[in-house]
Amino acid sequence: PLQNDRHSLRLRSALFCGGRSVGGCAITTESAGLQKAILADGASERRASGQPLVLVNGLAEQAESWFANREFWSRHFAVEEPEILLYNGSALHRHISSGGEVTVEYLTQRLIAFLEDSDLEPPYNLVGSSLGGQIVLSYAARCPDKVSRLVLLCPSGLHGEESLPVMQGVRRSRYDSLVGSVFHSQRFVTEELVDSIARKFRDRDWKKGVLHTLRGTVGHSVAGLLEQVHQPTLTIWGAEDNVIEDVPGSIRAADRMPGVRQVVIPGCGHAPQIESSRLVNSLVLRFLRGGLGKVPPALSPERVLAEQDNPALSGGTYE
Repeated sequence: PLQNDRHSLRLRSALFCGGRSVGGCAITTESAGLQKAILADGASERRASGQPLVLVNGLAEQAESWFANREFWSRHFAVEEPEILLYNGSALHRHISSGGEVTVEYLTQRLIAFLEDSDLEPPYNLVGSSLGGQIVLSYAARCPDKVSRLVLLCPSGLHGEESLPVMQGVRRSRYDSLVGSVFHSQRFVTEELVDSIARKFRDRDWKKGVLHTLRGTVGHSVAGLLEQVHQPTLTIWGAEDNVIEDVPGSIRAADRMPGVRQVVIPGCGHAPQIESSRLVNSLVLRFLRGGLGKVPPALSPERVLAEQDNPALSGGTYE
């Protein structure tokens, strides 16, 4: 029961809720304020030795969405989580108050500033989830010599449209649809989590930050950058992603990156780092170490593409 309570607490922090977990103890955004100021506006509290591994979360997440991955990866890399999407953060609201738009370009500039101000030594390994995938792709295209390898988890903006219950959920206060859109397994969609998110959106600054970010990033495409990204890249997709409307089309688009490897996880939604954390941890570690071998048939993107071309093949069990 204690383990389940911890998982629930971390999950509440992962989606929009903005808490942090340090040494197994959750702390609120308010109590973390002094720490963030000391740590250059959001640098992570813990750092291991090793090659830098920088984690950039997506639109419907906070840095805590890496709670199931951070400890594992920190055994092998110097993990950092620049909180460039902290919705009630002072930097974001200064930008909004000055008339600035919260675009992928702005968020990429924030990542550039974070890395330049940090004491991390390039080349960096970058991991981006959803919108975070667009940000790390943009950085890699702009600063190719500073990137070693990329990992993209359900990246948006590669192809086609996105289904965004998050937008309707925020505007209409339908937080159950917001949470339900992220996960395939509904065991992650609890009343406690929905209530926790609803409480967070009573913070006017927080909601304002989310809405400005939605307005500035929805519909943005990085498709034109794909051929420019020559770094070894691993893309991980959820076969049951309800946010990326055309997963097969996105897989085909990602193939335009010269050094890409692709994996599709069956029975998984838009947050594989949470829903299939052990598999994702292993895949990312092997890939970053250069030891990712042949992708098993059950994880092969060719299977998803074949099912789209021949619907009669779908509905079978994964080996």
